[in-house]
Amino acid sequence: MKYTKFGNTGLDVSRIALGTMGFGNASTGMFPWAIDEEKSQDVIKTALDLGINFFDTANIYSHGDSEKFIGDALKKYADRDEIVLATKVFFTPEQKPNYAGLSRKAIMSQIDQSLKRLQTDYVDLYIIHRWDYNTPIEETMEALHDVVKSGKARYIGASAMFAWQFEEAQAVAKEHGWTEFVSMQNHMNLLYREEEREMMPLCEEKNIAVTPYSPLASGRLARDWTATTKRFETDKVARSKYDSTEDQDEPIVQRVGKIAEKYGVKRAQIALAWLLQKPQVVAPIVGATKKNHLVDAVDALDITLSKEDVDFLEEPYLPHKLVGAFTKADADDYNR
Repeated sequence: MKYTKFGNTGLDVSRIALGTMGFGNASTGMFPWAIDEEKSQDVIKTALDLGINFFDTANIYSHGDSEKFIGDALKKYADRDEIVLATKVFFTPEQKPNYAGLSRKAIMSQIDQSLKRLQTDYVDLYIIHRWDYNTPIEETMEALHDVVKSGKARYIGASAMFAWQFEEAQAVAKEHGWTEFVSMQNHMNLLYREEEREMMPLCEEKNIAVTPYSPLASGRLARDWTATTKRFETDKVARSKYDSTEDQDEPIVQRVGKIAEKYGVKRAQIALAWLLQKPQVVAPIVGATKKNHLVDAVDALDITLSKEDVDFLEEPYLPHKLVGAFTKADADDYNR
C-alpha cells in the first residue's frame, strides 16, 4: 500500500479509501444492492489486510447500518489509532424538524448518533454532505469548529458543492479563527469531469485533499458497455447521474477498454489510475462490495499512464449537466 499526507495536514492515509455506501440491509429499501453485515466485515477485513486505513461512510447510508457495520468490524479487526475514519452529516432518513441539515442543533445531535453507531469516541474526518441554504454558514462553521474542539472530530471536510460555496465557508472560518475544511469529496470520474473547471484548481491552489466519490461511475467504467449488474438495474441515484448522457459516455468507456487491453489489466484499474494521476487527488473512494474489487483497486496504484494514454481517455469528453452539488431548487425539493 502507498500512503500520503492528507492535504494540508499531517494525517497519513492510504491512496485507496474504502467507501461503504453499499453496506447495509437491502431490505430497508434504500439500496437494494447493499451487502449484509457478514459480507461487509469480510470486505473491511480484506481492506485492512491490503493496508487500507481510510474508511468513508455517512449517517444516511442504509439509515445508519453502514456506520454500525463499520463500528463492529473495526472494533474486531483494527487498531483505531491507525485508522482514518470519515463520516458525514446533512441527510437523515426522517424529514422531521431539526433532524437534517447543518444547523448547530442538527450537527451536535448527528455527531453523537454517528459516534454511538461507530463505537468510537471520535471520527478523524467529519464531512458536510451538502450545502445547507437554510442555515447561515457562520452557524455551521462555528458548530463544526466546536465539534473539533470537543474532541469528537479531528478534521472537517466538505462534499459536493460549488467552488464559491467552499471558498465562502473557508473565508468565514478564517475570519473567526475557526477550523477550516481540509478536504473535498466531489463527484469526479472519466464520465463526469465538471469539477475540473473550478473546484479542482481551487483545491490544488489551497492544497486541499480531494477524495472523489463514484470513481468508477457506479461501475460503468469497470465493465463492458453492454454488461449489467444488480446495482446497475436498481440504483436509481446512479441512473439519474448517467442515463441521460449515455451516448456521449459510451466512447469514453470503449477507450477505457482499449487502454486496459494495452496494459493487460482491468478497466477499473485504468479508471482509477487516471484519477490517481490528477493533482490533489489523495484517495478515490472505492465503493467495494466484493473483496476482489479492493484487490483490483490497490493494483491500480502500480499503473502509470502516459500522457498519450491520458489524452486518449480524455479527448471524447463533452460538458455534462452538473450532478452532485445542490442548487437552491434541489435543496427546496429535499426539504419539502
